[in-house]
Amino acid sequence: MTSANTPDNAAKADFESLEQAANWYAALHAEGDSAERRAAWREWLAARPEHRLAWAHIEGISQRFAPLRAREDGERDAAVAALRVSAKQAGSRRRVLAGLAALGASGLATWFGYRLTPLADLVVAWRADYATGVGEQRAIELTDGTQVWLNTASAFDVEYDDKRRLLTLKQGEILVDTGKDARGRPFYVDTQNGRLQALGTRFAVRQMPSFTALSVFEGAVQIRTRTGLLARVEAGQQRTFSADAISAAAIADRAREAWSRGVILADDITLAELIEELGRYEHGHLGVDPGVADLRVVGRYPIGNPDQVLTMLARDLPIAVHKPLPWWTTIGPR
Repeated sequence: MTSANTPDNAAKADFESLEQAANWYAALHAEGDSAERRAAWREWLAARPEHRLAWAHIEGISQRFAPLRAREDGERDAAVAALRVSAKQAGSRRRVLAGLAALGASGLATWFGYRLTPLADLVVAWRADYATGVGEQRAIELTDGTQVWLNTASAFDVEYDDKRRLLTLKQGEILVDTGKDARGRPFYVDTQNGRLQALGTRFAVRQMPSFTALSVFEGAVQIRTRTGLLARVEAGQQRTFSADAISAAAIADRAREAWSRGVILADDITLAELIEELGRYEHGHLGVDPGVADLRVVGRYPIGNPDQVLTMLARDLPIAVHKPLPWWTTIGPR
């Protein structure tokens, strides 16, 4: 089973069990639910441990979407109800301090993106100087002319002083085009695995759970790991590093730059890899049947329109898209 943007239970439940859980969830929440149906569901649930894992997984995802389904006092629009529910729990994040009244229609999608983001990521975002929610991207120009693009669910801090320019990547992915500093201060990016020093550079940095990925498109970047290992990465190269190891150099993946233009670039990758990347921009579950996971994909796909991406894939590949719930999508053989 391959899935994207999903909790750990999904990794332990097989694809078939997850599909069955989604169908059961849809059936139990449909009009006309009956005692007989619930008895059959309980029988299914008890049949295999994988069924219980799959059910826990789908319930965990559904809870994130509960506010968007809520309707209070006869509200005609579920978004209004969601906004009211969320307003009671919003906390003190800088962008929320402006008040709900400042949210126009263009801000609702971004705001809901924060509300449906896992709590641990939200805490990081609240504390960061710059942050994006799931599915959001931003372009920032810093005081020295440096351009920074934030990908989905990303956050970083900025610390400029008389001796250095420092960004600290807290989570997610950034693309940096360094400005020429009149004062000659070095430019660094810190991650949980080490420090990068830019040498007149355009480069992308992505923080993964156990390592950092670096892709250099112009200039060069020096890696210094937490344990002091050093490596220089030239333009057109990429490397990954942990606190105590640095990988060999490979050809830089242009997909790590294309996202800043709103494009998912698939250069002969598997369908599973493409869906995993698409899932970074989506709430809910995106799953791929093992029977089609290894299909090869080449193309350019719009980040902001996942339904269009799935339509394009279903047109070009022998696959079918199954969506029993608004926030549960799986891809299987046609």
